[in-house]
Amino acid sequence: MENLIIFIALALFLYFLIAGQHISTLLFGIGILGIFLLEGSSVVTGFIQNDPFSRTASYALTTVPLYILMAQFIMQSGIVKDLYSLMYKLSNGRGGVLGIATILLGGMLGGVSGSGTATSAALGQIAVPELQQRGYPSHLAGMIAASAGSLSAIIPPSVFLIIYGVVAQISIGQLFTAALIPGILLMVVFSLVAMIYLRRSKHEFNSTTQASEMEEVPIYRYIIVIISGLFIFTAIFGGIYMGIFTPTEAGAVGAFLALIMAGLLGKLNFRFLNNALVETTKISVMAMFIVMGASLFGRFISLSLMPRKIIGLLEPLLSNPALVIIIIMVFYFFLFMFIEGAAVILMTVPIIKPLLDTIQVDPLWFGIMLTVVCTIGLITPPVGMSVIAVGGITKIPIERLFKTGIVFGLIAAVVVIGLLIIFPELVTWLPSQMR
Repeated sequence: MENLIIFIALALFLYFLIAGQHISTLLFGIGILGIFLLEGSSVVTGFIQNDPFSRTASYALTTVPLYILMAQFIMQSGIVKDLYSLMYKLSNGRGGVLGIATILLGGMLGGVSGSGTATSAALGQIAVPELQQRGYPSHLAGMIAASAGSLSAIIPPSVFLIIYGVVAQISIGQLFTAALIPGILLMVVFSLVAMIYLRRSKHEFNSTTQASEMEEVPIYRYIIVIISGLFIFTAIFGGIYMGIFTPTEAGAVGAFLALIMAGLLGKLNFRFLNNALVETTKISVMAMFIVMGASLFGRFISLSLMPRKIIGLLEPLLSNPALVIIIIMVFYFFLFMFIEGAAVILMTVPIIKPLLDTIQVDPLWFGIMLTVVCTIGLITPPVGMSVIAVGGITKIPIERLFKTGIVFGLIAAVVVIGLLIIFPELVTWLPSQMR
C-alpha cells in the first residue's frame, strides 16, 4: 500500500510540474496529500499547525532576506554597468580578455545578487553586445553571460548554500568558506572553455573587428564601487572566517555597507528604497514558501520510509562509496535541469542524508558538490534558467545557447566534480582553518 501511495504522489508531482505549477504550491499540496493517505487527517493537521512556523522561524534562515536586501541595494545602484565599463577599459579592446573578465564579474555579482537569473539577464543586456562586437559568435557571447550568472549558486553568500546549511544542519559560515575554491575552479573552467571556443570559431576576434565605446563613467564612481566592494567582501568573508560575525550579522553589515555605497553614488532616494524592499520581499517570501512546502513534503517522505527503501536498493553498492556518490550526482544533475535549485535541496536532502550517513560521507563536502551540480544545471537544457534569461534579453535562439551550454556543463562536471572527488581537501581545507 505504501509503495502505491508513493507512486501516486510522485506521478502527480511530475504531472503538475510539467504542467507548470509553482514548485512551492506543488510541494505543499503533494506533501499534505501524501501524509493524509498514509496517516490520516489528524496527523496532517498536527504537521500543518507546527511545521511551517518552526521551519521559517529558524534563526539560520534570517540570513536569506538580509543577503537578498544587500544584493538588491547593489543591483539597484547600477554598479553592474560601472564594473563592466571598468572591465572594458582594463581589457583595452582585447576580446579574449573581455570574455574572461565577464565570467569573473559574473562570479562576483552572482554571489552577492543571490539570483543566477538576475545576474545572467544583467550581463546579457550589457556584456553580450560588447562581446559580439569583439568577434564572439552570438551563442558563445550569450553562453558566457549565462555561465557567469549561474555561478550565483556556489559563490558565497549563496542562497543555495544557506538553505542546504539549514536542512543539513551545517555551519553556514563553514559552507561559505568551503565554496570559495570550488567556485574559483568553476570560473577557471568556464573561462578556458570560452577561450577554446573563441579560438576554434571562424568568427574569431581579429584586428578588423569593429568595437564600440562604452558610455563614459566618472572616475569617482569607479573609486567608490571598488572601495565599497572591498569593504563588503572583507566584512562578509573576513568577518565570518575570523569568527567576528555570524553569517546573519555579516549579512546585516553587508546590507548596511551596500546602502552607504548607493548613497555615495547618488542613487539613494524613495524609488531606490521602494524597488529594493519590494524585490527583497518578493524573493524572500518565495523562498519561505518553498521552505514551508518542502517541510511538509519532507514529512511525507519520512513517513513513507523512502530513505530506508533507497538504502536497501543500493545496499550492494554501499561497499563502493565513490560509485554511490556518482549515481547520486547524476540523479541531481537531471533534477537541477527541471526544478529550481532551492526546491531540489529542500525536497531531496532529507531522503539522501541517511544514505550519506551510511557510507560516511562528509555532509560539508557533499553540500559543495551539490551546489557545483546546481551551477551546471542552470546552464543545461531543458530548463537552464540562466540560459533562458539570457535568451529572453538578447533574443539569441535558445536552442543555439543550449547546444553550447551542454559543452560548458559537461566539461565543468567532469573536471570540477572529478577534482573534488579525487581531492576532497579542496573543499575541507579552508573550513578547517576557521576560528
